[in-house]
Amino acid sequence: MKKKLKLGVFGFGCVGQGLYHVLHETQGIKAEIKKVCVKTKNKARPVPDSFFTFDKNEILNDLDIDIVVELIDDANAAFEILKASLEKGKAVVTANKKMLAEHLEEIFNLQKKHGKPVLYEGSVCGSIPIIRNLEEYYDNDLIQSIEGIFNGSTNFILTKVFEENKNYTEALKQAQELGFAESDPSLDVKGYDPKFKLVIAIAHTFGVFVKPEDVINIGIDRISDLDLKFARENGYNIKLVARAFKSGDKIFGFVAPQFIDPTNALASVRNEYNAVQVQGAFAEKQVFIGKGAGSYPTGSAVLSDISALTYQYSYEYKKLEQAHGLTFSNELITEAFVSFDEGTPITGNDFEELQSGYASQGKQYMVGKVTLEKLLHWSKIEGVGIILAPKAAFIPLSNIQTRSLSVA
Repeated sequence: MKKKLKLGVFGFGCVGQGLYHVLHETQGIKAEIKKVCVKTKNKARPVPDSFFTFDKNEILNDLDIDIVVELIDDANAAFEILKASLEKGKAVVTANKKMLAEHLEEIFNLQKKHGKPVLYEGSVCGSIPIIRNLEEYYDNDLIQSIEGIFNGSTNFILTKVFEENKNYTEALKQAQELGFAESDPSLDVKGYDPKFKLVIAIAHTFGVFVKPEDVINIGIDRISDLDLKFARENGYNIKLVARAFKSGDKIFGFVAPQFIDPTNALASVRNEYNAVQVQGAFAEKQVFIGKGAGSYPTGSAVLSDISALTYQYSYEYKKLEQAHGLTFSNELITEAFVSFDEGTPITGNDFEELQSGYASQGKQYMVGKVTLEKLLHWSKIEGVGIILAPKAAFIPLSNIQTRSLSVA
């Protein structure tokens, strides 16, 4: 008979409460919460006060606790909890995508050093079991790309904008009221949250550790009424897409909004749902869809990790052994729609190939092929909006340079 695992939980917010409820409603997992460490005293909580402590050492030093479940917002504090837990011989389950993205290679080494696993299915796309599938189902497939809607908050906002004709501010407020977006929504709407998730996914997809600061993220906060008008007139939607793909010995990855035509599998993914598309050489294209925001979806993913630990599961990071010199790069050309105020220092000469452009009511609009680095530079200029073309191709600069040399 399996031992009943004892859990020490850090944090009791949206995901912590979701975990508490799904754990008490399921019949298949032999685990129980022994203690929950929280920061704020004198706060009403829907469980007995005897569950709670304000001293982290009550969990870290408790020999009876097998697993530490880390569910707090502070990425730096979360990393310290993770390290201390492994040092104390406890396995860790976490959903903190920012902490994981910033420290993933170190966490990989800490697991080897201490011989205890860290599981984090809930950190990438909520209820979608993508990490476990990348580790197990796709372990020997030659994956070519992974992409999709990695942020439920922005997808909810864009759904309301397109389907209910709400303006951006109204849709964001509704997302906050429903708990899909934080009071400070910048991590979501500026594309940082899906970037952190993409960094984690790249490690399990291609076996490459990438620093978040090396991955370009462009959000939805600058989508204009002109962009929405163009999308509606042409039958497009707009989605915030995270993608990574392999070309030669390079891995490319970035986050940016894109016009989506109705034939794209992402077009029908609505509200707080996420979607992940995996393209493999053998399995070909497969699409996973599930809720990416909310208490229960993420709580259920955390519970899945706890369940996996009842049979001593750990990530093997199989793709690291198959990487064979792969490196990350931003040297890429793609096709984008760029809008900006008159007087902004952007001209047709900045494009590798300018396809069209026009000006109206103090705004300029240009469409063409442009480098990813140039898009990054423009994204830092106030008032510049960037949306990828619906059929945008992604061409490594090395391919163009090689072709030019061969012609010469």
